[in-house]
Amino acid sequence: MVHYKELGLVNSNDLFKNAVAGGYAIPAFNFNNLEQLQAIVSACVETKSPVILQVSSGARKYANQTLLRFLAQGAVEYSKELGFEIPIVLHLDHGDSFELCKNCIESGFSSVMIDGSHLPYEENIALTKKVVEYAHAHGVSVEGELGVLAGVEDDVVAEHHTYTQPEEVVDFVTRTGVDSLAISIGTSHGANKFTPAQCTRDDNGILVPPPLRFDILEEIEKQIPGFPIVLHGASSVPQEYVETINKYGGALKDSIGIPEEQLRRAAASAVCKINIDSDGRLAMTAAIRQELATKPGEFDPRKYIGPAREELKKLYAYKTVNVLGSAGKA
Repeated sequence: MVHYKELGLVNSNDLFKNAVAGGYAIPAFNFNNLEQLQAIVSACVETKSPVILQVSSGARKYANQTLLRFLAQGAVEYSKELGFEIPIVLHLDHGDSFELCKNCIESGFSSVMIDGSHLPYEENIALTKKVVEYAHAHGVSVEGELGVLAGVEDDVVAEHHTYTQPEEVVDFVTRTGVDSLAISIGTSHGANKFTPAQCTRDDNGILVPPPLRFDILEEIEKQIPGFPIVLHGASSVPQEYVETINKYGGALKDSIGIPEEQLRRAAASAVCKINIDSDGRLAMTAAIRQELATKPGEFDPRKYIGPAREELKKLYAYKTVNVLGSAGKA
């Protein structure tokens, strides 16, 4: 077994306490490869933001679990090399079984999510509690989930929202012992969060998605005051990236995300962790497509993945400063 402290990582508990008290959210950026990791760490060091390195089950298989452990350790050392050691959490996103969570804990993860939201309520509680008991014995923080987000992310697929029921949160948190709770208030997984039919148009003809259910969030905050809340599916889907991808041969249709001002409002509440995955994928794909299309003779991967890494860094730095409010909080 490798304990996360041996890798220089931290769990999320103190970060969440500070975020709730300070009215900001910790960025949880998903990554799959070296360049994404470099971009995340360098951006967060530059803006002095704490960060959660988030890995889905699919990303873990893609990167290889052994290499992943050394990448996480390398991220800590890289931040020192860049001149400012930031707090770094290695987090399992959407763990779907006790065995997966246990394996991640034993390979150096400092935080895990057990997602039993698709199960009947009592089964969700039982599974989540089992993971919490094992994780807490090793100092690892645990995120649970109530409610279901629509959309697609790796192996997580749901056609419709099931909003979190505020009347269930006290019972769930008390009986499971989770450290944070992912809720469903209208965010969605993937780049196609809403159809045009679900949106309205502003004065400039821009599609505006339906607002998040802040009434549900506020009621949850009343039920569990100060408890760390998590938002999944919170990419904003910048239209400049969508346009670049489509300009250079892509075929993204109806890619609509969560408005940044709504995310900033959420970050000022008890929402202390906001997950962003699709925006990073869009930024990387847009930059790579542009490089390959405008420089057709190029075949050195560093020459087209390098610019993508820089675009990612710019995106992540922007998120910490202007959306999440986590810059300067490391």
